[in-house]
Amino acid sequence: MTTTTPRAPSALDRLMFVKLMPLLIAAYVLSFLDRTNIALAKHSLDVDLGISAAAYGLGAGLFFLTYALSEIPSNLIMHKVGARFWIARIMVTWGLISAAMAFVQGETSFYALRLLLGIAEAGLFPGVMLYLTYWFGREQRARATGYFLLGVCVANILGGPLGAMLMKLDGALGWHGWQWMFLLEGLPAAFFALVVWKKLPDRPGKASWLTPAEAQDIERRLTQEAEEGAGHGGHSFKQCLTPQILLAIFVYFCHQITIYTVIFFLPSIIARYGELSTLQVGLLTSLPWIAAGLGALFLPRFANTATRARRMLVAGLLTMALGLIVASVSGPVFSLMGFCVSAVMFFVVQSIVFLYPASRLRGAALAGGLGFVNSCGLLGGFVGPSVMGLIEQSTGSSTNGLRVMAVLLVVAAVAALRLRQGHEARGTRGAAPVIKNAAV
Repeated sequence: MTTTTPRAPSALDRLMFVKLMPLLIAAYVLSFLDRTNIALAKHSLDVDLGISAAAYGLGAGLFFLTYALSEIPSNLIMHKVGARFWIARIMVTWGLISAAMAFVQGETSFYALRLLLGIAEAGLFPGVMLYLTYWFGREQRARATGYFLLGVCVANILGGPLGAMLMKLDGALGWHGWQWMFLLEGLPAAFFALVVWKKLPDRPGKASWLTPAEAQDIERRLTQEAEEGAGHGGHSFKQCLTPQILLAIFVYFCHQITIYTVIFFLPSIIARYGELSTLQVGLLTSLPWIAAGLGALFLPRFANTATRARRMLVAGLLTMALGLIVASVSGPVFSLMGFCVSAVMFFVVQSIVFLYPASRLRGAALAGGLGFVNSCGLLGGFVGPSVMGLIEQSTGSSTNGLRVMAVLLVVAAVAALRLRQGHEARGTRGAAPVIKNAAV
């Protein structure tokens, strides 16, 4: 850097978006490719290894069990050793373990590798949430978080067609197509870790593309903001166990059950629509995730008051339920449309749910509390696929599982009517934080 006059805060924010967000989004895209690519392998794992629908559902869910249990310890380690090292470590281990899925021999090795993958990848999401607090103030952090979460949509849009093309390598060098898919989608994460190690600075003071004066200004502004916020709300971790936070966790739990059920079972549901090739299944699977991305981009910005946020949350949960009901009772065309309708609200609901704990917690309690809420919600990723697999195996139909998920979403919508943001509970009037562009 040769600049002698520090740039304006708005110019610095734009620079940080350009320098940081592509790396973080790419990491999250690879993360979701590697945690969800087993959806395309579901049928092949049954045929080649005898892994039943129930065993598949359990294995798909086991990832989230160890992931949720390991999130908070992983985040504490990252805070101690630095983001650059820890995010690179996460990517290396999850990439290698995901590639090792190519060597699964049966149910036991399938379960073991899914458990290990959860431990390896744990901490990426809350770690990035913590990392963004080192760079962006409250106003820009919502936008940065939204861009980061769009990686989920990108991964699911690309994952279907990409996985389907890799599955076409079936028979090459004596390997099954699903083995090639796991190997060739897992190794890039390990290699991309080198890019993260070289390009991702721990803090503004470590960024070569900032002058010392600019780095000091960024850190000063963020420190001042943190000190101003520390005077309001709960600081004790016990605040995470209050009825309102537990209610938000319940709503998020039901939401996550639905999302991961759709992620892991949508390809196999679409495959039953008719005589479709693996590539066609992959392309059709991407359509609901395009809808989810559009919803995340354009809808959350309207939740700019407490009343609107609650109404959008309830309406979003009911829309998700309606979409699943349509998908469970309709023919192929309207069924896929039902999934798209449900998906539009996936990240709208997620963005609003996190407003409630954020409005009631401050300081260290906020950091730990958001991790706690996310960990509890992710247990839905364990419960959803496991229950869906059992329902499919016992009834012979996955549509029955969709109806169960729809009922859970209606219950969550009723519960969401009771949610109140912090300033509402204190009897004050005001707007909820505006969420720009995407999920928070």
